[in-house]
Amino acid sequence: MPPALLRSLVWTDYRLAVLFTVILPLLLLIWALVQRADILQRLLIIYWRVASLMAITIYLLIGDLPIAFITGILAKILISVGLWFWVDLNEEIEDQRSSTLKLAFNSWRWAVTLYCIVGAIATLPFSQCAFSGTLLTTPFCQVWREPTLIFKDLLHSAYKPGFLGFFGILGLVIYVLYLGYFVLVRLGRQGRSAMDQ
Repeated sequence: MPPALLRSLVWTDYRLAVLFTVILPLLLLIWALVQRADILQRLLIIYWRVASLMAITIYLLIGDLPIAFITGILAKILISVGLWFWVDLNEEIEDQRSSTLKLAFNSWRWAVTLYCIVGAIATLPFSQCAFSGTLLTTPFCQVWREPTLIFKDLLHSAYKPGFLGFFGILGLVIYVLYLGYFVLVRLGRQGRSAMDQ
């Protein structure tokens, strides 16, 4: 693939990620808070917990840590699963009366699920960047760092990439511990119910 086309596709992916995984769910959460739509609030809060792996991935990429290529794919998979996993929330959302908020929420949920599934499949070839030390320095892999370095320059210009990468690792450790606790303890107790989430 020509480098210019690859760069264009990567930047498009980042723009779509900002739109679908940050801006729209934030607006929906604010709207759900204003409308006092408790069920949508609960699912959106769960979404933000799951989607925090995307933010962790950005900090890992800033730190030039190869595991970011795996966490980015996993984040998209977990977001897709997390939005539809909760049986009780899905039933309650379906039972709610029709409203503009419900339509907007369901439209976003389907759109972000489609984006994440297609995105995870499209970025699978880049997972090899996580396993090859020499490949990591090639333009094929480094193109994914460009947007994250601009993000770093905008919000964290006083900090070195290694320092921010450390926070990415710390965030990843906390995320893995919480996910492990959820899978090994809470899932067995509560099943696919979002009560007390």
